Amino acid sequence: MSSIRDQSALAPVPPLGVHLRNGMAGVVLIGLLVTAYLLHTMPGRGAAASFSLLTGVALGLLFERGRFCFFCILRDFIEDRNSGPLYAILGALAMGGIGYAIVFGAFLPNAQSGRLPPGAHIGPVSWVLVAAGLTFGLGMALSGACISGHLYRLGQGYMRAPIALFGSLIGFGLGFYTWNALYIGAIAAAPAPWLLRWLGYGGALAVHLLVIGGLALLLLRWLPALPAQPARDLTLGRLRDLLIHERWHPLVTGSLVGLVGVFAYLRVEPLGVTAQLGSIARTALAGRGLLPERLHGLDTLAGCATQVIQTITDNGWLVSGLILASLAAALLGNRFQLSRLTRVNSVTALVGGLFMGWGAMTALGCTVGVWLSGISAFALSGWVFAAACFTGVWLGIKLRLHHNG
Repeated sequence: MSSIRDQSALAPVPPLGVHLRNGMAGVVLIGLLVTAYLLHTMPGRGAAASFSLLTGVALGLLFERGRFCFFCILRDFIEDRNSGPLYAILGALAMGGIGYAIVFGAFLPNAQSGRLPPGAHIGPVSWVLVAAGLTFGLGMALSGACISGHLYRLGQGYMRAPIALFGSLIGFGLGFYTWNALYIGAIAAAPAPWLLRWLGYGGALAVHLLVIGGLALLLLRWLPALPAQPARDLTLGRLRDLLIHERWHPLVTGSLVGLVGVFAYLRVEPLGVTAQLGSIARTALAGRGLLPERLHGLDTLAGCATQVIQTITDNGWLVSGLILASLAAALLGNRFQLSRLTRVNSVTALVGGLFMGWGAMTALGCTVGVWLSGISAFALSGWVFAAACFTGVWLGIKLRLHHNG
């Protein structure tokens, strides 16, 4: 399992005392709640920032407790023929599709009117999207996690994570330089297929659930047998172990992630974790006069949009909540340990992050934004990106790029 393999790379460090760990986790969680309250009292975008922070807290807890890292999930299947963790992604997509259909119905009763729902991650499909997904998948294999995985594992003390995230900033910068040529050559004329426009709500949701259900049935072939569990009384101690120490079931984790994604779209914006990172890179380049004069069409397309910023965006609050909530969960479960850094795994983390940054900038999002939010929104671009990412991870594993970690 991925949790065992990840722990094997951890450096032996003296564990913190249980009371100290619990106290630190409590301080972090209380600080997050107080910050959310203070943000809510601020005029303007304060309520949206507060909700985004709490959304990040929910994701951080879910990702950390359910080990919801796209690369780790795909690696378990490709390398170990264990399809169990994949059900977390399928559960998130199933729940997301049902919820998005309900929300879209309120915004856009007639899905075949020619309009698209506001803000949804429905992107153009071209060879550029395929190239971005392949590159992102290779970057996951090189760096040992997807971007969202690095964010939550940062809270666990995974030392390659900050290096990979820094690499992603460089990748975003490179993406801005290649954007205009790719946009003019392919993206501008590419269609943005939306299943609801073709099939309506009933038809699109039926196809969505049939595809996910078909994949779930197909993957049963590689689902390992569950070990027999003796009957146990549900005591407070047992409930604590289930919530804090034992890995959450993939279907429970995935369904809750999908539900969080629906509420995030309804209240603020679709789930994504790269808008703040991309905006940091864009702001740094713009401040030094290093950006192209114009990024054609970039700000008109749906996705994890970047902008020149002078403050924390709603997405930045989400990412902050994700990292800190993961830290709190890791402290409570005694899973916080600083991993071992070497010259080789530092370089592969940096290069892998660069690949992911370029892929995320070019695809207008990552595994959370394009794959999860895109497929939940019935966008064909989400399925194309997912297939390309899977292929990139498969290639990376077959080339043994992930063994450099």
